[in-house]
Amino acid sequence: MSVIVEFRVPAGDFELGQILHVEGGTAIELETLVPVGDATVPLFWVHNVTRDTFLEGVQRHPSVETASEVDVFEDRTLFTLDWDVTQDHLFRGIGETEGYLLSASGAADVWEFELRFPNHERLSEFTDHCEDAQMSLEVVRVYNPTAPDSGSRYGLSDPQFEALCLAVEMGYYDIPRGCTTKELAAELDISDQAVTERLRRAIATLARYTITQSTDEA
Repeated sequence: MSVIVEFRVPAGDFELGQILHVEGGTAIELETLVPVGDATVPLFWVHNVTRDTFLEGVQRHPSVETASEVDVFEDRTLFTLDWDVTQDHLFRGIGETEGYLLSASGAADVWEFELRFPNHERLSEFTDHCEDAQMSLEVVRVYNPTAPDSGSRYGLSDPQFEALCLAVEMGYYDIPRGCTTKELAAELDISDQAVTERLRRAIATLARYTITQSTDEA
């Protein structure tokens, strides 16, 4: 049975975290990993950053081949990065243990990951690999996506469940909207950006537990 792990790791403990160094209120959200030949090229959103300065810093890293803008919006920019993933112990460990990246987001000091592994043995191999590489993983949660005790939460973490319930209660998904993300942020005492990310993850989790799971079972 597959297993999902949520964990945090210091940005300085793995190669990509060092490459995508940010400060202050800047946040990074990994959009996807695109296979290109033998390489794995990430697409990632960066919120609240000076684009030219950020790119210059990324391109100076010795593991980076190229980095460029893909899409630019008022409050965020989509970048692509071609880097030597073999130097990154974290991503190398994910590949060697058959892990699948579900989500990843980073800030100045720490990154948060959600990974799926085929079984607990593979997850143990991954954590052993990270320990050998002297990475400080803080495991937040481990669970089986199809476990009967998932109940009505459908795999949602407590923060995701709280944010989604509040959004529905306050009419965020109504037409017209009954509230804004800023109003939700004030109620939850987190940033507007954090609310948006939390709701996005909550909806993605619901889809995996309902639509995707139903398709797999069919």
